[in-house]
Amino acid sequence: MLFLESTRDQLLQPLLAASGVVEKRQTMPILANVLLERDAGRLGLTATDGEMQLAVRIDASELPGEEGRLTVNAKKLLDILRSLPEGAVIRLERDGDSRLVLRCGRSRFTLQALPAEEFPRLVAPQGEDAPMRLTQRELRRLIALTSYAMAQQDIRYYLVGMLFAAEGDRLDVVTTDSHRLAHCAQPLSEPLSGAREAIVPRKAVGELQRLLADSDETVEVRIADKQIVFRFKDTEFLSKIIDGRFPDFRRVIPKDHPIRVSFVRTELQQSLQRVAILASDKIRPVKLSFSPGLVRLSSHNAEQEEAVEEIEVAYDGQPLEIGFNVGYLLDVLGALTNEVVHLSLKDGNAATLITVPEDEGFEYVVMPMRL
Repeated sequence: MLFLESTRDQLLQPLLAASGVVEKRQTMPILANVLLERDAGRLGLTATDGEMQLAVRIDASELPGEEGRLTVNAKKLLDILRSLPEGAVIRLERDGDSRLVLRCGRSRFTLQALPAEEFPRLVAPQGEDAPMRLTQRELRRLIALTSYAMAQQDIRYYLVGMLFAAEGDRLDVVTTDSHRLAHCAQPLSEPLSGAREAIVPRKAVGELQRLLADSDETVEVRIADKQIVFRFKDTEFLSKIIDGRFPDFRRVIPKDHPIRVSFVRTELQQSLQRVAILASDKIRPVKLSFSPGLVRLSSHNAEQEEAVEEIEVAYDGQPLEIGFNVGYLLDVLGALTNEVVHLSLKDGNAATLITVPEDEGFEYVVMPMRL
């Protein structure tokens, strides 16, 4: 029975998107599969790892074939499609309930198919509250400006994720690994009726970042008790959320630091990159020594090697020294695109606040190191 006839490219792109959530190692064989569903002139491709799920829909009203559902190994199908010539016409044919045959010219591939009824689909929440709405570009920017500060691994599992906190006409996105904190706020076009929060797991954040485009198309975000759903174009991305209490980021962000020093972002970034070459491998410390009109950046290592850079700045206060993990500074400078960045300081032991003049919603807090 003919399930679908299309060009290789019509199927390849949605399969590439959906298969991104499939884990290489699965405890259940069917989790390595993609669910193909055809009905009412639409073709749906759904993949899940049990914690997150991606569903892509395309118009199939003009494509030959009959309605039905089946699952097939996502990686094998993807590898076959990639190996075929661009624009090639393919036919997917069902061979009973346990086989899928892919034909293209003189090529034929027979794949095992598992019952669609056994596919562990996650059910998207259907709340009455209106979803948050922002553009793909805005959401992509929020993630880019904060994702680098997530913990890689931590027994405090709520740190290995990204906080989405929405209230009224504002969405706050926050990450922290307890050594630094990144926060970015985005105004919402439509005020919400109440406060909503969700901690999105690190893996889901990475997958969402991969899916988003630099586009003005709308993304709908809906937060439920245990899930968060992102809908845009013909895509629905769903993830379970982390059950935990995220630290109160508002209490962490300094509000009264008396010293503010402005830097040209690229100049500071390039100087730090050079100084980092001779920084100790493990903790990568770099020292910033402020004196009137000048900041001196320096590092050293166990081999008694040293690197020094000097940058002219508008600073007229008392001499001040403060140390940082240079990676924490380079992460934020690499994520920003602004020409100028501000460093707000209190002394050599207090957290430093990094902001940019063009965006009041962005804040980055980094704890100092003892040198």
